[in-house]
Amino acid sequence: MALGFLSRLRQGLARSSAKITESLGTVFVKRKLDDAALADLEDVLVAADLGTEVAARIIAEFRRTRFGREVTDQEVREALAAEIAEILRPVAKPLELDTALKPHVVLVVGVNGTGKTTTIGKMALAYREQGLRPVLVAGDTFRAAAVEQLQVWGERTGAPVIAGPANTDAAGLAFDALTRARAERADVLLIDTAGRLHNKAALMEELRKIIRVLRKQDETAPHSVLLVLDATTGQNALNQVEVFKEMVDVSGLVVTKLDGSARGGVVVALAEEFGLPVHFVGVGEQAGDLRPFNAEEFAKGLVGAA
Repeated sequence: MALGFLSRLRQGLARSSAKITESLGTVFVKRKLDDAALADLEDVLVAADLGTEVAARIIAEFRRTRFGREVTDQEVREALAAEIAEILRPVAKPLELDTALKPHVVLVVGVNGTGKTTTIGKMALAYREQGLRPVLVAGDTFRAAAVEQLQVWGERTGAPVIAGPANTDAAGLAFDALTRARAERADVLLIDTAGRLHNKAALMEELRKIIRVLRKQDETAPHSVLLVLDATTGQNALNQVEVFKEMVDVSGLVVTKLDGSARGGVVVALAEEFGLPVHFVGVGEQAGDLRPFNAEEFAKGLVGAA
């Protein structure tokens, strides 16, 4: 991770961090870690969207290692960062492309407004910078803005964008795109999809049809299914994972808009609840604001530890 991104990550998490550090500063002013203090700390963690299971786990560890000791808010922050990093470390996994596949097919799913299209554009740019050849598919055919947005990213990255008229069959589009990507020996095929959860049955059928059609050409496709989550939705992100896991075999997560949220703690709740790899986090609109997830830096940024 570049130093510039680490500072942006901390800035992006500033709202989440402030929510926790202000509460800790109120609770711990050179205070003994007794039952009352642990109860207050548990309330702080739950309020910060870490979830009740994570909060209980951290409190149990604090009780085991620090009970009865006098602590400052800084000591608590550092201990919290270590505990949170421990939870996050197993899910902090980069997305490994199999460049032998030509292409590695990535299906990107999520509800509308989470940043799927922007995420695909930023991924394409990162892959181009690595010398790889991405192809983009504008599979959210119901939203003209999504198609236009992806075409702008295609121009910026020099990556081909496969698109069709409004309301084109997304599965057919994906099939044609895979045909072209294979012919051109592209390294990665990034497929955008619709996210109309208000009509879950139709969306489920559309996603399953895309997968069925892809497998007519490559029975192992898609090779990755990324679910993009908006951090500002807090605990609702857990519900979205449940819904999309029911629809498709989600292989990894991308968490966006951490800069616009005081609810970054939900990443910890997601790690504890599902154990799915968190491949990327987003802390802004710029191309470089989507980066691979780093457990230690995220944990420190979240609780304001040094």
